[in-house]
Amino acid sequence: MTRSLHSIDEGILLPSLYGRGRGWVYLLPSLTGRGRGWIFFFLLFFISKPAVAQERDSASHWSLSASASPGRLIVMGEYQRRFQKNTQTTAFAVELDYTPQPADGNPFAHDYNYPTFGFGLKLNLNDVTMHRKASDGWGMAEEVDYDSRLGNIVTAYSTFSRPVLVWPRHATLDERRVEVDYSLGAGIGYAKHKYSKNSNIDNELIGSRFLIYFTAGTHATWHVSPTWAVFGGLEYYHHSNGALNRPNKGANYWGPVVGVKYRMAPRRPTLKREKQERIGFAPYWFANIGASLGAKTLNEDWQLTQFHTPPDSARYRTGRFHMYASYNVQADVMWRYARRWATGVGVDVSYGTYADRVREIEEEGKLRPAASNKAESVSPWSLGLALKHNVYYGNLSVRMSLGWYLLRHMGSNAKEVEQPYYERIGVHYSFPQLGGLSIGASVKAHLTKADLTELTISYPFTL
Repeated sequence: MTRSLHSIDEGILLPSLYGRGRGWVYLLPSLTGRGRGWIFFFLLFFISKPAVAQERDSASHWSLSASASPGRLIVMGEYQRRFQKNTQTTAFAVELDYTPQPADGNPFAHDYNYPTFGFGLKLNLNDVTMHRKASDGWGMAEEVDYDSRLGNIVTAYSTFSRPVLVWPRHATLDERRVEVDYSLGAGIGYAKHKYSKNSNIDNELIGSRFLIYFTAGTHATWHVSPTWAVFGGLEYYHHSNGALNRPNKGANYWGPVVGVKYRMAPRRPTLKREKQERIGFAPYWFANIGASLGAKTLNEDWQLTQFHTPPDSARYRTGRFHMYASYNVQADVMWRYARRWATGVGVDVSYGTYADRVREIEEEGKLRPAASNKAESVSPWSLGLALKHNVYYGNLSVRMSLGWYLLRHMGSNAKEVEQPYYERIGVHYSFPQLGGLSIGASVKAHLTKADLTELTISYPFTL
C-alpha cells in the first residue's frame, strides 16, 4: 500500500510554530542591470507568524550573539597566486538565534539534539588586493598602475548549528555546560567594490554586487552563567555570484572565530529530567523526479575578453557578458532510512543553450592549447551519474550530490577548467499539501568552482 509523504514528513521548520505556522520560504529577488535581467537567490527568510503570538513560545527559545573572526583569503592554486597580493580579512557578525525546546515536542529537534537556527548580519573588512604584472604573461591584458581590491562585503545569512558533543554527557538542554557543534549556513552578500575595467580591473574574485554566501564551521560553547556563554571555533565561508556574471573566481576565507552569547531568559537546570518520548519513523524508498532551469555566463567569454582582445576594442576586459540558459532533468532513487536523512543514486541529463557559442569559440582556436591543431567536439547534451544525499528538518531540506560525467563534450577550455566530476548543493522547501512537491535553488560546481545556478521543482513518489 502506498504511504502518504505528508504523513511521514509532518512537521514544519520551526518547532515553536509546529503545525500552525507557515514555516520558511525562499525569497527570489529579481536583480536587474542595464541591458540584462536575471534572477538571483539563495537566502531563506523567516516569514512565519511572530513567535511571541504562540503561547508556548517564550524568551527561553531566543538568544543574541556577537562574534569577531580574523581570517585569511584562501589562494586557490597557482593561477591565483600570480595576481594575488594581500589576503587579510576581519569579519564581525551579530546574530539572533532560535533554539527549540523539549516542550515543543518537535521530533526533528529531538533527533538533531536541539539545534540552533541563526539569523544574522556579517561585515567583512577586507584588506585583499590583486595585481597582474606584465612580466607574468597575461596575453593582451596590459598592466595598470594601481592595485585592485576586493573591498568590504555585507552579508545577511541564516545558519543551522547542531550540537554533537555535550558535557555533562546526559545533561538536559538547560543543564549543558559545554557544547561542541558543527554549523552550516547560506545567505546573500553585497560587495562594495566589484570588478571594473576602469577602476578595479584585476579583481578577478568578484564580478557582481550581489553574491551567494555559504559557510561551514565548528565551535565550542561554554555556558558561564544562566544567561551568558562564550564560544570559539574555526569557520570557512565563501562569496561568489554563482557564474551569473564574470569574473566569478569567488572569495574563499577561513579563520578562527570568538564570540559571546546572551540568552534572553535564564537557563533553569533541574534535577528532574523530562522523559522524552521518541516519535517513531518508518523507513521507505522513494523516487524523485526533478526539472531545473539554470543560468550561467561563459568562462570562455571571460578568457577571450581578458587575454585575447586588443586594448582598442570595446570588448577589451569588459565586465558585461551574455547569460545562457541550461535545462536539467533528474531522476533519483532514494532510501529514507531516518527522519533526518535520505541517500541514493540518480541520473542527471542536461542541455546547454550555450553550446553553439562554445563551438564558435572552439573553431576560432584562440583558447585551444598551442599543441592542438584540431577543434574539440562540442555537444549541448551532458549525462551524469550521481550519488545523492538529502538532509531534512521539517519541510526544509538540503540536497547534495557528487556526480561523474558519462557524457560531456564542451570544448578544450572546459577540459582545462572543469573536472570529470561535478557537485551540486541546494536548499528545497516541500509542500505536504501538494503531495511533497518541492521548489529549491542550487548551485552546480566543478571542484567548488560554480558552473551555473538553477531553480528546481521536483516531485517524490513512494515505492
